[in-house]
Amino acid sequence: MKFLILTAMVMLTACSAPKVKDASSEKKAPLSESTVKEVADSLITVFGEAARPQISKGVKQVASLWRESDGSEADFRNLCKTSFVGDPAKRSMLLAKLSRYFESITGHFNKMTLDLRQNVDLDNGELLEIDKIFSGYSIGAHLMDDLYANKIAFVVALNFPYYSLDEKENLGKNWSREAWAAARLGDMFVSRIPAEVSQKVANAEAAADLYIAEYNIKMGSLRTEEGASLFPENMSLLSHWNLRDEIKADYADAQKGQEKQRMIYSVMQHIIRQDIPACVINNASYQWKPLSNKVSKDGKEVATTAEPDSRYQQILNNFHAQQAVDAFEPQLNTLIKRKFSGEMEIRQEEVEQLFDHYLRSPQLVKVGQIIAKRLGRPLEPFDIWYDGFKARSAYPQDKLNGMTTAKYPDPKAFEKDMPNLLMKLGWSKERAAYLSEKIVVDPARGSGHAWGAGMKGEKAHLRTRVAKTGMDYKGYNIAVHEFGHNVEQSISMYDVDDFLMNGVPNTAFTEALAFIFQSRDLFLLGLNGENADQKQLGVLDASWTLMEIMGVGLVDMRTWKWLYEHPTATAPELKQAVIEIASKVWNDYFSPVFNQKDQPILAIYSHMISSPLYLAAYSYGQIIEFQIEDHLVGKVFPNEIDRIYKQGRLIPQIWMEGAVGSKISADPILKQLDGVLNHP
Repeated sequence: MKFLILTAMVMLTACSAPKVKDASSEKKAPLSESTVKEVADSLITVFGEAARPQISKGVKQVASLWRESDGSEADFRNLCKTSFVGDPAKRSMLLAKLSRYFESITGHFNKMTLDLRQNVDLDNGELLEIDKIFSGYSIGAHLMDDLYANKIAFVVALNFPYYSLDEKENLGKNWSREAWAAARLGDMFVSRIPAEVSQKVANAEAAADLYIAEYNIKMGSLRTEEGASLFPENMSLLSHWNLRDEIKADYADAQKGQEKQRMIYSVMQHIIRQDIPACVINNASYQWKPLSNKVSKDGKEVATTAEPDSRYQQILNNFHAQQAVDAFEPQLNTLIKRKFSGEMEIRQEEVEQLFDHYLRSPQLVKVGQIIAKRLGRPLEPFDIWYDGFKARSAYPQDKLNGMTTAKYPDPKAFEKDMPNLLMKLGWSKERAAYLSEKIVVDPARGSGHAWGAGMKGEKAHLRTRVAKTGMDYKGYNIAVHEFGHNVEQSISMYDVDDFLMNGVPNTAFTEALAFIFQSRDLFLLGLNGENADQKQLGVLDASWTLMEIMGVGLVDMRTWKWLYEHPTATAPELKQAVIEIASKVWNDYFSPVFNQKDQPILAIYSHMISSPLYLAAYSYGQIIEFQIEDHLVGKVFPNEIDRIYKQGRLIPQIWMEGAVGSKISADPILKQLDGVLNHP
């Protein structure tokens, strides 16, 4: 979902964008190694050998950030000598003050960003061009200029230097909470990105977001080759999320479900290949036969033009914006490194190895055989979204829609019911009220997302689509997912001991709780499911959905590797590459399960367009979800959720060991899957 650590993104933008007229003219100051050593040695003389590691690291980091515009060598010497805090008590005081200051900055920037994006993100009526312009405006684009100009950035870097992922892994197990807060403060000042570069990234991301938010398929205008309509006249489905969810829902339609699914799969293929007629996107005026790709209007076939590779141009726009950032990142000099070693704090190579290990598991072939037997037919590519292991698949969509629209006629009805939902999950009345009062519900223009508060005193936002007739089951299911995000955001903001430690290690960990909530959506509706072996079905479902999301994650990662290998690629070239990458991932991992080759379906995910390199977080989220669910057996659900998410933003492996006593691994789910498959 598109919450995409939005609060952290605000801070990252705010703390990485000096205002410069010409990025190429902002030169690193020629500080000699002897000067850096001399300054460090002079501080060590004053504060003693015990302070050498901290002083050496801090002085070197300030030197790496120093530019000609910051002053002379004498200015550098003076800043280091007058700004280093060697007394532990005063250093703790400095840390506490900085924590409060940055909470205020981050929180208020977050609030302003919410306000400026409101009309783009929420279903507030017609969009004007000015709405789009403001949505792409980066509030914090020039904050770094001020922080360097007034030397705050250097004071922080000197006293709280950056620790790499390797250092955090090796040292972090023995750190106090204060040491972790100090390290998180040190993460803020690692590189200096010019303001115009940060603004270019913000503009590209905003344009991609809007492209996806407005990419609806008018399902009532789709036709079979015989001219029949399969979907309700007013049904409008966002690509890819709602299209995928409709495929899932259609398993419950014994009469027309498979025909609907094949039609949607054909729509997806046209989107991927960009031969979809441009006139049918977000437009109900034309009738479209996806199987033959013919379009008619008023009963007469009309000539059309295809969408001009816009999907892939959005990816390229994001790539080129990130290329500009690369030049100013001395350590994490590609988006791949920034997303994995930096943001996720798990190396990309480790991620790919984990995915490869899981996707080659022979157990997945057996799961596929079980699904084919349950369906009574060979698997088809869209069965990557098979939903029949879930209890809700036993309930007709109309029944579920009737329940949710009646219960939640508008967003405020869901908001009012949140304390009751939490009490159903086991929280006390007081605790449920405490968490719920920190969340508001808004009607989303797009699929839905969660946006956390940037500071204590502000509220998290839950966004989901709500039709005029009320919240249908799809919207409710998304709302429960986003509610899980909001609960995590509230616990890890309000109940963590230091603002600098607020949040979770990366987006996978908040996705885990969102999945845990989402898996209980029927329970929260008062439907307990009809499968006697629900736990076994849950393992089968988890293993299948993990296979699917790992596959699309691999496509996303390999697409960005290809982009860095082909930096001058055009949109048509990228399109062909993505189709080939998706087909190869399919052939390597999915073909043994489906007995079909060369299927591009894994390239349909909208995250690839609007949230580059985010998809891997979902796989980690599902693995973490499974490990946490396994840990929760026999324990008090709300007590453990509160305890686990109060840990705050440790690095992933240390967080996971604290949560469940073991590191992140897909082996637990494979072990349980073995048990299910071998069950008599």
